[in-house]
Amino acid sequence: MFGKRTDSGNTPTVNVPPSPAAAHPAAAAGASVPDLKIGGSAGFGTGVAAPKVAPPAPAKPVEVEAKHKSESYYDIKSTIFNALIDAIDLTQLGQLDRDAARDEIRDIVNEIIALKDVVMSIAEQEELLEDICNDVLGYGPLEPLLARDDIADIMVNGANAVFIEVDGKMQKTGVRFRDNSQLLNICQRIVSQVGRRVDEASPICDARLPDGSRVNVIVPPLAIDGAALTIRKFKKDRLRLPDLVKFKSITPEGATILEIIGRVRCNVLISGGTGSGKTTLLNCLTGYVDLEERVITCEDAAELQLQQPHVVRLETRPPNLEGEGAITMRELVKNCLRMRPERIIVGEVRGPEAFDLLQAMNTGHDGSMGTLHANSPREAISRLESMITMGGFSLPSKTIKEMIVGSIDVIVQASRLRDGSRKITHITEVVGMEGDVIITQDLFIYDIVGEDAAGKIIGQHRSTGIARPHFWDRARYYNEEHRLAEALEKAEMRDAKD
Repeated sequence: MFGKRTDSGNTPTVNVPPSPAAAHPAAAAGASVPDLKIGGSAGFGTGVAAPKVAPPAPAKPVEVEAKHKSESYYDIKSTIFNALIDAIDLTQLGQLDRDAARDEIRDIVNEIIALKDVVMSIAEQEELLEDICNDVLGYGPLEPLLARDDIADIMVNGANAVFIEVDGKMQKTGVRFRDNSQLLNICQRIVSQVGRRVDEASPICDARLPDGSRVNVIVPPLAIDGAALTIRKFKKDRLRLPDLVKFKSITPEGATILEIIGRVRCNVLISGGTGSGKTTLLNCLTGYVDLEERVITCEDAAELQLQQPHVVRLETRPPNLEGEGAITMRELVKNCLRMRPERIIVGEVRGPEAFDLLQAMNTGHDGSMGTLHANSPREAISRLESMITMGGFSLPSKTIKEMIVGSIDVIVQASRLRDGSRKITHITEVVGMEGDVIITQDLFIYDIVGEDAAGKIIGQHRSTGIARPHFWDRARYYNEEHRLAEALEKAEMRDAKD
């Protein structure tokens, strides 16, 4: 199966379909392996020598330490990797499923290590094997970070600088790439999986990973120090409103109010800054959509994880090299109206599609939702008006405001505080207009009291005391008025107790 490979270059892209494993190759053991020449003293530590398989002339043992990956480690890894690429047939490797392909690669790498008399402990050899398997079949050095469920963001600033966000705090990792070529190859591998490309001719790209994690890539010549890759990771287990209560992002009573808002088909706008948890909150609210409803989502990169059986997912398309063929968010939202949706969910409103979303909310598609970037509910309303104006719609300001009032029922504000925690800071109703001013009222707000000795923000959610919200009649229509009244009453009792 694996024959001598004549061409070598950057890390190869191997698409491994789920197919039955083929027979074990016999040619790999006799494959020609280039000499392993590593200059200087070995600075990797000692370990137990791996079993030898027909070693050639005695070679100076090379020792590898897995704890601190030095330049010598990467030199050894690069040389073994190049020998592997010379020894395998990538076409036949691509016919195996992922597990079988990893086993084949590990067998050949073990033989290369033994033939060249590289001395490693079992743990060190396993780490090198895993690194090389990740390079060939996965996302290289990113694989261990992608496997961690506690990381919210991965930020790669060139081959030698990788940062992560954990618990709202930025940390620099020891992860690095072999060179900028390997980093660029992995970026191309990621975007090619969703039918997109990134190179000098098209140096900016938005994409996603198979689990829905958002990816942004910008490469040279725009990125001066090498490709910049940003991944917004999603947890393997989708968060729900009870999880937000557990994380103290909202109180149990506030979560009940949000659940009712989602269930009674209020039109909701989720507002917040970058990294404040808007998409997570939108996912939580969609968990209360009835299973019988037809839901259509429109996104730049499909991230939403709706669990309902009747969901149609749409995604925008960038222009091709000739600058043609682009499908914008506005075109998707307009097309949704012809697809008999019961709810339309826009991943992020950032342009003239705001007008079409408001039109949809006004024409019988109750329960539609969207997110936008804003620092407060009032600012969210102003941004909506600005987006519609910038879209070229020659409408009076009062007409646009009346459209907003007639479309949006509730604005939920999410914020990322300076200690890294994420809170739902406002649940705000859009009530109506007085003159040319849009009137809103807060149902819940988050008050910051101070901070503790560790720098953690101290605050509390509180009800504003409104006993009958503006959407009360809608809640009564869906037989939710008793739960709504109970949640508001409990919130007031909690405030009095605090």
